[in-house]
Amino acid sequence: MSYTINRVFAGADFADIDARTRAALAQKGFGVLTEIDVQAVMKKKINADLPAYRILGACNPQMAHEAILLEPRVGAMLPCNVIIRQTGDGVEVSAIDPAASMMAIDNGGLKAVAGQVRDMLAEAVAAI
Repeated sequence: MSYTINRVFAGADFADIDARTRAALAQKGFGVLTEIDVQAVMKKKINADLPAYRILGACNPQMAHEAILLEPRVGAMLPCNVIIRQTGDGVEVSAIDPAASMMAIDNGGLKAVAGQVRDMLAEAVAAI
């Protein structure tokens, strides 16, 4: 079982894929709550040089609300992380599969919501 939804854009520009990813997420009702520029953080903290690498904490408020009502502690697993990273072949976008990450919680309703979110994230990644 894969824990991520992946897509590689051969020869693509990082900034272009970043913008397209944000737009595709927004089209599916996700907002970006957090953003970590891993490349900049690693340079600042440990003087390590990495290719462009960004983590977006994406959240669909309606789906998050449903999940919290079903399991109040699920917030420890939110938001859904989406990474955009430069590779030797281009730019890769990976999104967490929320259905896989919720397997440890014994709550059928929560698993159903996670499956809906997974489908929405997969559609967003496909639309980039």
